Amino acid sequence: MNTKPQAHDISIEQGSGNPYADLGLPEAEDMRVKAELARQIAQIIKGRHLTQQGAAELLGMTQPKLSEMLRGRFRGISQTKMIECLNRLGRDVNIVVCKAGRRTVGHTQVMVA
Repeated sequence: MNTKPQAHDISIEQGSGNPYADLGLPEAEDMRVKAELARQIAQIIKGRHLTQQGAAELLGMTQPKLSEMLRGRFRGISQTKMIECLNRLGRDVNIVVCKAGRRTVGHTQVMVA
């Protein structure tokens, strides 16, 4: 008996743009922002050819904590700490507050210039 799903048995849904929300995870918006901040930190570390140990010392954290963050396990790391890491890596971080438009609840977005 063939139990493999057939193409007509699979439904496809459009994602919201936030995979954490799509999975129904708590604090999904915070996780999405942290993921983008961690991605930026990882790109800078890679671009500078830093070892994790060297980067961790520069960022003021332990190498295991940095490793966890770079692998997407950042629940114990605040957005403030991640912004501090970007500052230590020579990046300015600008926070802009603006009206949410027609939405009743605003959102946070990370933009790279």
